[in-house]
Amino acid sequence: MLKPISAGQNEAAARSAEQAPSVRWALVGLSLSMLLSSLGTSIANVGLPTLAEAFTASFQEVQWIVLAYLLAITTLIVSVGRLGDIIGRRRLLLAGILLFTVASVLCGVAPTLWLLIAARAAQGLGAAVMMALTMAFVGETVPKAKTGSAMGLLGTMSAMGTALGPSLGGALISGLSWRAIFLVNAPLGILALLLAHRYLPVDRRQPRTDRAGFDNVGTLLLALTLAAYALAMTMGRGSFGSLNMALLLVAAFGVGLFVRAEARAASPLIRLAMFRDPVLSASLAMSALVSTVMMATLVVGPFYLSRTLGLDEALVGLVLSVGPLVTALTGVPAGRIADRFGVQRMTIIGLIGIAAGSFSLSMTSATLGIFGYIAPIVVITVGYGVFQTANNTAVMTDVRPDQRGVTSGMLNLSRNLGLITGASVMGAVFALASASTDVTTARPEAVATGMRITFVVAAILIIVALTIAVGSRALSRHISSG
Repeated sequence: MLKPISAGQNEAAARSAEQAPSVRWALVGLSLSMLLSSLGTSIANVGLPTLAEAFTASFQEVQWIVLAYLLAITTLIVSVGRLGDIIGRRRLLLAGILLFTVASVLCGVAPTLWLLIAARAAQGLGAAVMMALTMAFVGETVPKAKTGSAMGLLGTMSAMGTALGPSLGGALISGLSWRAIFLVNAPLGILALLLAHRYLPVDRRQPRTDRAGFDNVGTLLLALTLAAYALAMTMGRGSFGSLNMALLLVAAFGVGLFVRAEARAASPLIRLAMFRDPVLSASLAMSALVSTVMMATLVVGPFYLSRTLGLDEALVGLVLSVGPLVTALTGVPAGRIADRFGVQRMTIIGLIGIAAGSFSLSMTSATLGIFGYIAPIVVITVGYGVFQTANNTAVMTDVRPDQRGVTSGMLNLSRNLGLITGASVMGAVFALASASTDVTTARPEAVATGMRITFVVAAILIIVALTIAVGSRALSRHISSG
């Protein structure tokens, strides 16, 4: 006999039906925010030669257009995540999208190089807010059982932004002018702002007495420490001199000061006790290691394809776009698989995929041509898509509501630090393995050897990440059973 449906059940079903479109549109707004912030990272690189000519500047000067954006994100992403936890994430995200949009317009109309660089730094601050808070909002807008799918969608949009940047930037510069690569963000930014304003949940108002204070000292120390590290890894374009070493020492000293300040702060930026959580600590370490390896594909790939395989620039660009395209296609299915089979299992499977692809690249031969490069890259990027979605979901699913912003910021920071480290360290490994002072003029055989050795190192790093994954899984099981 069928049971009658109660009025309460009817009301719950109606409320769920009403919320479904709102959740979808909220996810569209969050996805657009992630797309814009990642597009801002990759779209300017292709325009550097044109910008050097337009402003009659050296390459060392115009590279600050990229560095200013990267530094702003890296130094401030944890702080803005924490600020969102304190003052309200919706309010801060709306301010971040607005700042990004206005700064994009200022970049597009900048009359001098240094005003363009200043506008790019402001754009980077807006992007830091967008990156940190989009993932934090998933816990407030999406049912827990669908967290993996939502994280997969955000990962897809991030990969799409990275992949789309070079080709879109090249088309805009050739069809219009360099200013268009920044102005294109304006209509998309306005759309993201309207969607976020309309569909994101309103911030819960807390009594002033219940609000945590903002850790100004910790914020300043962390920003200076991260800036010193990022500059140490990016300045000198491959040569590691006394200035780089001095900046590294400053960064190491800054870490000590930051830990001491956080231990004493009444309301710390990062609670050091968070690192006692084996899942969070392992996830941050794995994210940094995997990002270091993924940057190796971007550093080494162009030289191998052009010098060893003899491809022209257009074909090199096409082959390099395969990786981000595969990552974009993997994101949403990977999220659904993580929701179904569990994030810990899928994290390990993703890492195994990256390791297998790295080992394959370390053994590939130039006689296999483009296929010998693309096949392992597809394996690596599918593994990366599965790992990234599962890892982010593992961290963000059960995090305390008042810590979502800072935790999301830390996840993004670990990825950024991995990318910065990868560009420097894996680039140095490649140059040493190629036994050449200038890789651009190295013999094809030397470049092939350099690539193979670099991906042996990459595979070793992923094995370290796998060890961390298995160890943290065992430790978390022991803690839960105890």
